[in-house]
Amino acid sequence: MDQTTQLVLLIAAAALGIVATLAMLRRQRHEREIVGRETPYAVSSEGQKRCPSCGSYNAWTDRNCVNCKRRLPG
Repeated sequence: MDQTTQLVLLIAAAALGIVATLAMLRRQRHEREIVGRETPYAVSSEGQKRCPSCGSYNAWTDRNCVNCKRRLPG
């Protein structure tokens, strides 16, 4: 292989790496936008419910929040 062929292959590999990096960054940005639309809190977590109004944790048997007294989902 002569030096010109090696240089062309190196440029092609670098261009492929740049395109792959840009594709990964675009996918990650898109995934962050989707997650941003949803609530980051689960309805229940290991036997506890999280109040959608104030965010405090409650036992899974509670019907109303212990902090704000609002009705809990589920």
